[in-house]
Amino acid sequence: MKPAGRIDLPERMRDPAMARLFAALDAADIAARFVGGCVRNAVLGSGIDDIDIAVRKPPETVMLTLRAAKLKAIPTGLKHGTVTAIVDGHTFELTTLRRDEETDGRHAVVAFTDDWLEDASRRDFTFNALYADRDGTLYDPFEGRADLAQHKVRFIGDPDLRIAEDRLRVLRFFRFHAWYGAPPLDGPSYEACARHSGALGSLSGERVAKEVLRLLAAPDPADAIEAMADAGALDHWLPEYDGTQRLRALIARETAPDGLRRLAAVLEKDADAPTIGKRLKLSTQQALRLEIMLAREPVMDVAGGARAWRAQIYGVGTSLYIDRLLLAVDAAGDWRAALALAQSWTPPDLPVSGSDALKLGLKPGPKVGTLLDAVERWWIAGDFTADRAACLAELERLAKHT
Repeated sequence: MKPAGRIDLPERMRDPAMARLFAALDAADIAARFVGGCVRNAVLGSGIDDIDIAVRKPPETVMLTLRAAKLKAIPTGLKHGTVTAIVDGHTFELTTLRRDEETDGRHAVVAFTDDWLEDASRRDFTFNALYADRDGTLYDPFEGRADLAQHKVRFIGDPDLRIAEDRLRVLRFFRFHAWYGAPPLDGPSYEACARHSGALGSLSGERVAKEVLRLLAAPDPADAIEAMADAGALDHWLPEYDGTQRLRALIARETAPDGLRRLAAVLEKDADAPTIGKRLKLSTQQALRLEIMLAREPVMDVAGGARAWRAQIYGVGTSLYIDRLLLAVDAAGDWRAALALAQSWTPPDLPVSGSDALKLGLKPGPKVGTLLDAVERWWIAGDFTADRAACLAELERLAKHT
């Protein structure tokens, strides 16, 4: 693999922990290069998340080398060639160069190799097969840097073969397009995704949800999710998809992307949230939040002013109120003022409790809860202005009349 120029590596890829790691590999004559997302993002000048390193020796040799250098080494996935190194609190994944021996459409049986091009050829997209030495020397066997510059997401080699190796790559194509692409989509890559979209039903709900939520968290994913739907990639997992009109309006309102909120925006308004949560294997918290975002009640009273806003914030909680407010793109009223209030006002606690009712001589039971609910409704109707003394007086008054 020939060099293809140089790039400036970000500080995180040049810090002391990285120097210690490469020094240990050098001492054992283990060739190593940065690979994948960290190199792609370094080319773009964007933030680095995980740092992956490709190495030219078997994982067992890498493990022994790291431990001999007094570095922590974890056998993350030896049969796939992956070792996790922890250096000065920093985590790095080191994976031996490999080639696919067998694939079943999701997982591969791999064999280790010392050929950089073989390793690059098994990857998905051209810009994910970028490698870099620690001095910034870049290796670009499939013109991934040019594709990044042109905002093109393109499979390496035959798109049908790449997808046949791993069906998840259909979803990854649209996710990477949301983050790095621009119209028009690469024709052969898109057409292959459309041909294989019918096989996505065999994927796990967790993996589908992860890809869709990561796609929706891109700065402006509307075009990508539309292309995904047009290709049939949502037919099995999100038949409730209802277009991007509300999504585009939501994006214009948000101050920060939120994948789950954006998912709610592309679903039918009467979509069955619990069913979707189970299908996508969402966490309990995610499923509950989606259900509240899609619920018909309470109807958002954006035109009602501060008094109505405070009542609804108190009713559903600040974060869920903000979700529903931002999604209520058709509601009349000053949503910006409502949002500002939600971000600045802290809902108070009801000044009375069950113990106060018991002190009035009431016996424990449903009646206590009914009285407290009545006091709470009265307190909310008064815009939370009644203090504890006033609430106690109202509780006593209601108790006398029941």
